Amino acid sequence: MSESSENETASTQEVVLSFMKKMADEMDIFDLTDPKLARMLTKTDRLKRLREHFYYPKCGSLPDVDTSLVDPNKDAIYLCGNSLGLMPRVTERIMREQMDKWARMGVFGHTTGELPWAYADEAALDGVAQLVGASSEEVAVCNGLTVNIHVLLSAFYNPTDERHQILLESRAFPSDHYAIESQIQMKGRNPKESMVCLQPREGEEILRTEDVLEYIRKNGKKIAIIFFSGVQYYTGQFFDIPAITQAGHEEGCLVGWDLAHAYCNVPLHLHEWDVDFACWCSYKYGCTGAGGLAGLFIHERFKKDNRNRMLGWWSHKKTTRFLMTNELELEEGAAGYRISNPPIHLVVPIIGSLEIFKMVSLEDLRTRSCYLTGYLEFLIKHFFDQSSEHRKTSTSIKIITPADFHERGCQLSLKFSKPTDAIYKELVRRGVAVDKRYPDVIRVAPVHLYNNYVDIHRFVTALKDSCAAVELQMPDEPSI
Repeated sequence: MSESSENETASTQEVVLSFMKKMADEMDIFDLTDPKLARMLTKTDRLKRLREHFYYPKCGSLPDVDTSLVDPNKDAIYLCGNSLGLMPRVTERIMREQMDKWARMGVFGHTTGELPWAYADEAALDGVAQLVGASSEEVAVCNGLTVNIHVLLSAFYNPTDERHQILLESRAFPSDHYAIESQIQMKGRNPKESMVCLQPREGEEILRTEDVLEYIRKNGKKIAIIFFSGVQYYTGQFFDIPAITQAGHEEGCLVGWDLAHAYCNVPLHLHEWDVDFACWCSYKYGCTGAGGLAGLFIHERFKKDNRNRMLGWWSHKKTTRFLMTNELELEEGAAGYRISNPPIHLVVPIIGSLEIFKMVSLEDLRTRSCYLTGYLEFLIKHFFDQSSEHRKTSTSIKIITPADFHERGCQLSLKFSKPTDAIYKELVRRGVAVDKRYPDVIRVAPVHLYNNYVDIHRFVTALKDSCAAVELQMPDEPSI
């Protein structure tokens, strides 16, 4: 990140505030909460045109919007790309081309044209590999995320009486939790003994890296696999992947990662970090549509590893696959972990997404993310922090996402002192797309691909109005 690299000791907020003050001084703006600053920051953003490559929802197209409160023809306040990214315009064109190809030539589309369906996934490998810091032989695009968790754990989890535990975080996403629990049971172990869920310290929201490393050092000889999320879905914490991976390896553990919230959000270097295996979905920051095709990574040291695994036709080498001998010739590397032929309608959005990432580096997007998320953090603290003199509402907000930019991605998780259901409902009425996570968190994600400073300022204005509306409805509602 360009500005912060000049002063590594400065906090994220110090870096962002310095940048904002510099820009404000150039326009004689004295109040950093002035919407004019948001407009100027947006206008001078060198990556602003990326937004034009996406379909961006209007207020009137969202459900439950109150048109007496917002202009239905105005852009919605879409800060929910951590749940579902917006649709790239190029994806529609590519999809229409493949639909037309299907209509014109039917079965011949499998092996004909610029994007033969039978090998369509291979067209995405170089681009996906670059996004996760790997070689194309180390990645595959296939299945859904939870299916890939099962595929990987079926192959890599081989418990013994001495080493049988799987270490994960206590707030792992349900798909991870259920998949791990079932894999432990299928391998004949008891989840109560073999499934270890690491919790934050009492009264804290996030796991401290030093606590994770200390637990691994003390208990590593019993741990078969460490399986954490790269970016934690609830808190938005970006775990120290290289440090945790190294600590696990020093104790003889295999280390895998669920990168659902890290893929296309933060730069990854899976090969360099020596990660054993990883998987991810693509429909959040990867913008491939609901249920988009997932991906997996297998480090190259396992390239010729013929360990037992879940197999299918597409696990067989391409060169002899269609001889139909039923005598397996296993593909090497990540390709040997595929099961079925690639679904063209799910591959196309991956191709479309990669067209966007050809226009910009993830490192540049990461820099942009620092300032967008830092601006959101500044406004939230200014108007809603418990100790802020500028707070005009009885509702206070605590940001539970780490303050250090290097420990978070695009998302800030906001913990409210008042019931989130009512606040969320009021936000939706005002054309805001965010999401709530029980018991008391609303997650807000200014995505570096298409969001801007005006979106953030509009969101905070809508949030102030929503809190005021809720306080009128339930003035005696006790704080949580």
